[in-house]
Amino acid sequence: MKKVDLNLFLVFDTIYTERNLTQAAKSLAITQPAVSNALSRLRRVFNDELFVRTSKGMLPTPVADGIAQNVSAALGLLNASVLEREEFSPALADRTYHFSMTDLAEAVVLPRLFPFFEINAPHLMLQSYYTKRHELVRHLSRGELDFAIDVPLIEDTQVSHQSLISDHYVCAMRPGHPLAGQELTLGAYLNLRHIHVSSRRKGLGQVDMALLKHHAERRIQLRVQHYRVAAEVVSCTDQVLTVPRFLASQYNLTLRPLPFDVPPLDLHLYWHRQSDSDPSHRWLRESLLALFKSE
Repeated sequence: MKKVDLNLFLVFDTIYTERNLTQAAKSLAITQPAVSNALSRLRRVFNDELFVRTSKGMLPTPVADGIAQNVSAALGLLNASVLEREEFSPALADRTYHFSMTDLAEAVVLPRLFPFFEINAPHLMLQSYYTKRHELVRHLSRGELDFAIDVPLIEDTQVSHQSLISDHYVCAMRPGHPLAGQELTLGAYLNLRHIHVSSRRKGLGQVDMALLKHHAERRIQLRVQHYRVAAEVVSCTDQVLTVPRFLASQYNLTLRPLPFDVPPLDLHLYWHRQSDSDPSHRWLRESLLALFKSE
């Protein structure tokens, strides 16, 4: 039976993730010639090119795709065998978690997570910033990100995920709004002045896409980047904000059911499979899922 250097599989897994030999070398902290040499050895072992250089990077062959999941799983088990022997005490732990979250995810998650941190893990820190979806797997695999919270559009065998929040949209308005005590009709909703929150300069949101099915369009008078600003404006004007109920309930606003159907907000928690058995990762993801299980 032919013996294979286990380090070669780590190189394979990194190239498969990065799709670039230079980036793979940086991630592994070795030289690019060393990566190229390892790839040559792997090609001889499997009698296959494994990765083909194209304008889009090093694309895996069918053979590489066929072994990638097993290689990743095996490396994860090796890593887990070490991590599982480590003890993790939330009350004493002093580390920083790195999250990728949108402004909406931050507004929903952080106000509930940090009171939990203060009681159970006062020394833990968190950094949140948005990473584009096509870059998430690479950052998770490198350990540059611990978790991502995003809509369920990320499909990759290297990444695990679980539903975190599913919540319906409501129309939020100030308590003294003329329509605060009335049932909203579609006509009344469309006549209101609306605030839309988005980091993009233009484009439709989920609510606007739902209205298109009714051949209707709402009047957006204000477009801002952050939900807290939008809520402040709503609290002192007759403008309204259509957002997930969980977010709207954080403010002193009157919430009215929408007179049309909008798909619920669905956010998933993502992490790399190599972190499955990391005690600190497991504690935080289980804590997050428990915090939002009733939502």
